[in-house]
Amino acid sequence: MPGFGSISALQLSRLIGTPDCPALVDVRTDEDFAADARLIPGASRHRFDRIEDLAREMDGRQVVTICQKGRKLSDGAAALLRCHGIAAETLAGGAIAWAEAGLPMIPAEAIPVSRLWVTRHRPKIDRIACPWLIRRFVDPGARFLFVPPAEVAEVAERFSATPFDVEGVRFSHRGEHCSFDAFLDDFGLHTEALDRLAIVVRGADTDRHDLAPQAAGLLAISVGLSRQYKDDLAQLEAGLLLYDALYRWARDGHEEGHDWPAGRTA
Repeated sequence: MPGFGSISALQLSRLIGTPDCPALVDVRTDEDFAADARLIPGASRHRFDRIEDLAREMDGRQVVTICQKGRKLSDGAAALLRCHGIAAETLAGGAIAWAEAGLPMIPAEAIPVSRLWVTRHRPKIDRIACPWLIRRFVDPGARFLFVPPAEVAEVAERFSATPFDVEGVRFSHRGEHCSFDAFLDDFGLHTEALDRLAIVVRGADTDRHDLAPQAAGLLAISVGLSRQYKDDLAQLEAGLLLYDALYRWARDGHEEGHDWPAGRTA
């Protein structure tokens, strides 16, 4: 059981990917990080001896601090944050406990330096699903630019943004798989829930509704959202709620059906 002021790896894993996930702050030393240069999904690195600088950015958010073994560095960092009125816990057992539990970790080298992403405007499926994945599992502060297709490459170069879901870039369709799959591959985010969601996204995005019965519904809702919103960023915010719900379905509710009224004929 985790001690006072700490959270277990399993408990934290249930929060990651949801809107209720706390801010995850990796305070490992450079030496410890070099020994395993991977991040817990959604975590960002911060110097343990500059942790008070982070207090101004939290704005009432809960925080979980992460060090190598869940001892002095994360305990001290969390205690300092609590001095600033921030609800801070430590990850019990640290990054080692997380890795030993077989939970996903993202190779640091796979994460672009820029927090800015760019893709084609008027999104439908991949261009909402991928930002949801990035915000919930990679970088909660990521920003997304939606621009005309012909301008994506130039905008990416001029604004140091990472392009996605366009031809000829790293994060895009690969064979029969869509851009969402590419992100899962490169970020090492293959979990049972995300793989289940990926099949639905792939089926909707590539018009192969035989892959999952939910794919046709996702396509219909996605087209409806694109018609409802003229502002791509407003559509993204609405779409995040959609994928939050789909993720909880994929993780906890995929076996649930609907049986009302009782005794109806199949």
